[in-house]
Amino acid sequence: MKISNMVRLAAGVALLAVSPAMAQTAKPKYGSFGVDLSAQKPGVKPGDDFWAFANGGWNDRVEIAADRASAGFGTLLSIEAEANVRAILDDMAKNPTAYGVSGKQVGDFYASWMDEAGIEKLGTAPLKPYLAKINGVNNLDALQVLFATAGYATPIELGIIPDLADPTHYTAVTGQGGLGMPRDYYLLEGAKYDAFRTAYRAYVQKIQELAGIPDAAAKADAIVALETAMAKVQWSPAESRDIAKLNDPQTLAGLKAKAPDVNWALMLKTAGLENSPKVLMTQNTAVTALGKLMVATPLQAWKDYVAYRFVSDHAQFLPKAFDDARFAFYSQTLSGVKVQRERWKRGVQLVNGALGEAVGAIYVSKYYPPAAEKQMAELIENLRGSYKERITASTWMDEATKQKALAKLAAFEPRIGHPDKYIDYSSFKVVRGDLLGNAMRSGEFEHQLELSRFPKPVDRTLWGMTPQTVNAYYNPLSNQITFPAAILQPPFFDPNADPAVNYGAIGAIIGHEMGHGFDDQGSQFGPTGKFENWWTDGAKKAFGERTTALVAQYDGYEAVPGTKVQGKLTLGENIGDLGGVEAAYGAFQKYQAEHGKAPVIGGLTGDQRFFLAYAQAWQTKLREDTARQLALTDPHSPAVFRVNGIVRNVDAWYKAFNIQPGDKLYLAPEQRVHIW
Repeated sequence: MKISNMVRLAAGVALLAVSPAMAQTAKPKYGSFGVDLSAQKPGVKPGDDFWAFANGGWNDRVEIAADRASAGFGTLLSIEAEANVRAILDDMAKNPTAYGVSGKQVGDFYASWMDEAGIEKLGTAPLKPYLAKINGVNNLDALQVLFATAGYATPIELGIIPDLADPTHYTAVTGQGGLGMPRDYYLLEGAKYDAFRTAYRAYVQKIQELAGIPDAAAKADAIVALETAMAKVQWSPAESRDIAKLNDPQTLAGLKAKAPDVNWALMLKTAGLENSPKVLMTQNTAVTALGKLMVATPLQAWKDYVAYRFVSDHAQFLPKAFDDARFAFYSQTLSGVKVQRERWKRGVQLVNGALGEAVGAIYVSKYYPPAAEKQMAELIENLRGSYKERITASTWMDEATKQKALAKLAAFEPRIGHPDKYIDYSSFKVVRGDLLGNAMRSGEFEHQLELSRFPKPVDRTLWGMTPQTVNAYYNPLSNQITFPAAILQPPFFDPNADPAVNYGAIGAIIGHEMGHGFDDQGSQFGPTGKFENWWTDGAKKAFGERTTALVAQYDGYEAVPGTKVQGKLTLGENIGDLGGVEAAYGAFQKYQAEHGKAPVIGGLTGDQRFFLAYAQAWQTKLREDTARQLALTDPHSPAVFRVNGIVRNVDAWYKAFNIQPGDKLYLAPEQRVHIW
């Protein structure tokens, strides 16, 4: 993980303004009160496997679509959002001028993607100027110019983020570059990973052969060896989420001292960052080692690596043979996906990435209910009140630290639905029929957009997700939580559902995002997003004891046979889940105090419906290869442990379902982890 990607992702939606009487005026989407009871598995005790108790029947009967790596509510909502966006894109492609400048850009980009015959006719011709540029590199300085140019692979990346010491202004940032596979796939032993490496080497050769690159077999051997050497010195995903270790700001002189093999002045100038007074050197030991590797590796090997990566990274914009080869390795071999997704679906994702806010503005006007903003705002404030009560009542946090925590809580800024203003794409040149060129110009547009913002104060109105994204996030550098329009749908948010269900689903997810401000990394940022210590030594020690216990719990869970969950990698998300559920449950009690005790519905108490809704929000099924890859790279735990691993620490869950010693999930009270 790079610090520039330091926004935590999770699902989210909301409700509160709907009274019990209003909730009965229309039928909820799922079941009679908002939960699909047919998803349950008969005979499973809630205390033995709560995820299966809520979702086991669904899990047994659902089949993952051949073109998908997963099934579940998140997938269903993404499919719905894709269909809605497709309707917009089809109209833009047919009537590009009807939507103004951005409409024509979107229509032309999408039409270029859908023109398969035109792509085949062009063949490899679009690649030639880019491969010629790579081939023209004749010394180490020219190589580093290429590394610092948008669109080309690099072992050492450069970017822009808000300054950790002053998040109202930007700073340059550097860190380790990406690889062709997840880092650990180069390093782990065993037949499974040997097979992945063999398949990858074959893919590297095939991609070069398709591009007409000579000596593809020998070059494939050298490229895989080079990437393996890079992987050996890179930080692991778990190490790369330690903000304190990532925080190493350096002047140009400091960069030269720590990584003297890199021509920092040249790379920064090429990237347009030469005027940055300092550069945040993340993953510093890896950057130093990668600099040494850069000068120790023959120039031709680096050129071959960049050429291969360019073709591979842009294979989807080339003829079908390239696209099929990339799908066969990355989707079939690494993730277990059976068939390629329909082209229009991938086109939706492509345009969402390149011109997402132009599409988002139309999406919001067509599909976003404005009433959701009021309901979300109300529920968020109720969650804020619950967190305030829990922090105030904390027995392990001293008064001085409590006051700092409450100040940060009060400063939370929620953003709901869509940005107040959208990105102006008018300077982005889109040429109908030039798909690869459009993709490259998109990357350059994004880079120039960042550079245009660099000298100015950080714009807090900017969004890190489009409105049509089914997700949510917390940004510690601005202390903001963001919920895009597309996530505000059942089962997460349903205005006709029972309030207990909405609190258990969206309430826990909102609480999760708020909880990121107080997880093991987010808690190192103050109310304004500044990286600062607001903890006393005693409170920090007590916090560490609790998080260490949570790490130990998750280290004991198995994601897939032979691959364990990484407690340190997933710690922040697990803290968010645990705090989110407990805060949402507290908010639900506040709701009942105002509106009356929740009735029994369908034989289920309000508390039981709350926890069932939470469990069904994580109704997810993954292909085994996908689950294995995520266990090594994803800071989120598998869905089953986002349920079972959390509820076993929540006292109210034990009472709701009469969980007793001897039940498989039972933890003695003194073993349960309570943080927020």
